[in-house]
Parts: sequence; C-alpha cells; structure tokens
Amino acid sequence: MELNAHSSWTTLFEAEKSKEYFKNLMIQVDEEYSNFICFPEKQLIFNAFNSCALDDLKVVIIGQDPYHGEGEANGLCFSVNDGVKIPPSLKNIFTEINSEYDRVFFPTSGNLEAWAKQGVLLLNASLTVRKDLANSHKHLKWNVFTDAVIEYISNNTENVVFLLWGSFAHKKGLKINREKHLVLETGHPSPLSANRGFWFGNNHFIKTNDYLKSLGKEEINW
Repeated sequence: MELNAHSSWTTLFEAEKSKEYFKNLMIQVDEEYSNFICFPEKQLIFNAFNSCALDDLKVVIIGQDPYHGEGEANGLCFSVNDGVKIPPSLKNIFTEINSEYDRVFFPTSGNLEAWAKQGVLLLNASLTVRKDLANSHKHLKWNVFTDAVIEYISNNTENVVFLLWGSFAHKKGLKINREKHLVLETGHPSPLSANRGFWFGNNHFIKTNDYLKSLGKEEINW
C-alpha cells in the first residue's frame, strides 16, 4: 500500500513500517478493501499526514474512526468531502466555534482541509472503516499506530495543542508529555454527548488560539 504522507513524517513512518504489527496491519487493510467496501478511498487513508506537515504542526484533534457513509470520509477526522451533508458532530463543532467567537456564519461545507493546511493534524484513532459499520476496524492494530504517532509528536515537538474530545480520545492522552504541550479535554461533540452538557461551552478554539498567540504563533482561522 502506498503511504501518502508529507516528507516531514518520513522518520515516523520508516520506524513504524519496519515493525511486525504494521506489516500485518497493511496486509489486513488490503484484505478488507479487497473483500468489502471501505472508507476512505485507499489513497486517502493517510491523508491527515499529507495535508499537515510535521514542521507546521500546531494542533492535534483526535477522532474515533472515519465516517462510514458513501462518499463522506476524506481521511481527516470530523471532515467530509465538499457537497456532503454536514454530519451532526461537525455541526456541533461549528456551533461551538460560532458561540466562542460570537458569529453567525455557518459553513456550507464540512471539508476541514483549510484547518489541516494551517497546522491542524486531524487524526482518527482508526484510519479505516467498513461501509455502514461504525468502528468496524477497531480489531485492527490502528490504535498501536496512532498511539505511536501521538508519542512521536509528544517527544519530537514542543507546544502543540492536543484537543481530546470523548473518553476514547482521553485515553490517547496518556502518551502526551503535558509539561511540553497543552492538553484540552472535554466530551465528544456527538449529539448524545453534547445534549447531555458535555460539549458546548468548552472554549477549546479560543483557548487554542490564546495559547498559540502567547507563543508568537499565528492563530488558527477556524
């Protein structure tokens, strides 16, 4: 399988590619895509690493797994292709941003590539999924890979903001050195969590930009 990733991630990918779990993972992913309809499209599996260079990294957002509907997933967590109806979780993300910045603009597209190009790594814990079956690839060793990614970022960069939304993302936070990085945790933006009061009012987007500004870095245009 071709690993489409920006060259700044080469050291990470070379280290993981040499490990037995990763070799087996790639074989299993190939088998899944051969025998079932899976998302995202194969060339977009590692799109998060192609859209955001390690050298530009400012923020990491961790999702669970790709959207499992036809034509939705584009390899970036919470993001969908242009022309696709904005999913409920992303609607809640946009609503929170509007609330924080006191604005009424609501995006017509759920494509978050513009965030990625500003240094936001939109990383799913599992990078693939079967059509219409949420979390169907949780048995694959994607978690080992994405844990390695988080640990690599934690060890090899400084002052990155990690946005951990939901309990599965909080568990991912165990790999992060909190003395070097800012970690913000809250509930998941899904309607189930948000409607129970675990999402809205978290101020993560303003807090992220305040932190970046304090370091003299350019803020993210959410």
